[in-house]
Amino acid sequence: MNIAVIDDDKLVSLSLKTILESTGKITVDAMGSSGEDAVKIYRLHKPDVMLMDIRMDGMSGIEAGEIILKESPEAKILYLTTFSDDEYIVKALNMGAKGYILKQDFEGIAPALEAVMRGQSVFGDKIINKLPRLIKAGEAYDYAGHGINEKEKEIMELVAAGLSNKEIAVRLFLGEGTVRNYISAILDKLDLRDRTQLAVYYYTEVKP
Repeated sequence: MNIAVIDDDKLVSLSLKTILESTGKITVDAMGSSGEDAVKIYRLHKPDVMLMDIRMDGMSGIEAGEIILKESPEAKILYLTTFSDDEYIVKALNMGAKGYILKQDFEGIAPALEAVMRGQSVFGDKIINKLPRLIKAGEAYDYAGHGINEKEKEIMELVAAGLSNKEIAVRLFLGEGTVRNYISAILDKLDLRDRTQLAVYYYTEVKP
């Protein structure tokens, strides 16, 4: 897996490079220290995953992510930051980032990158616990009004809980292909792009 690391603290970037490459599974192809660097590096290297800080001098990681995903919707961006501000979390996930984890969860960074590479979305425990509180509670969600049946409702809940397709298949006694088909149908009905947006949608619209 080839990744890029963007962090305005060069010591952090070098430490991450050493730790991640010691796994033997990850290669850090490029490093940068600003949002401007991130955009340039993505255009040049097209890393499998971009591991990026949020608050940086000049262009922020959020602004850089918006530019990158507008140009390359398939880009996989994983935010790694010390800040768990509600505004950052909502912006990062609504734009299509693949995850948001805190630097304090240092040991979980490599597994998080591997999960993102497999197509999963990754949220640190502190982040996932905040999502239900980001939007004020509203009326009960009208599943039927959105064309969502009972099985799709179950799958939405499990995707939002962070389960992979394989784990959902085991839990609901379905084939992985069937789970993929259900998720595709849900995304179409709700006009969403991917599992990350579905998870955010669930916690902001369905179960705020």
